Amino acid sequence: MTTFFLFIGIAMCVLVLLCLYRATMGPNVLNRTAGISAIGTKTLIILLIMGIVYDRIDMFVDISMVYALLNFIGCLVLAKYLERSREVSC
Repeated sequence: MTTFFLFIGIAMCVLVLLCLYRATMGPNVLNRTAGISAIGTKTLIILLIMGIVYDRIDMFVDISMVYALLNFIGCLVLAKYLERSREVSC
């Protein structure tokens, strides 16, 4: 079962690289923001998989909850900044 979770973790790392490409080469600001948010979400999943592999899921759930909160607040701050700078019109 551990090899299965390691395989899933490696697959998620590959998906993070694809999202990193979207975040760096996106055609506009909204695509880059979506790429950064997707990287944060996939990082949460990788953290939880690490918790399962190391048999310390309780510790990794706490870490991933804090990381999810930081990711959410970061997206809100970026959205507010883009709204005030008039780069994105509603």
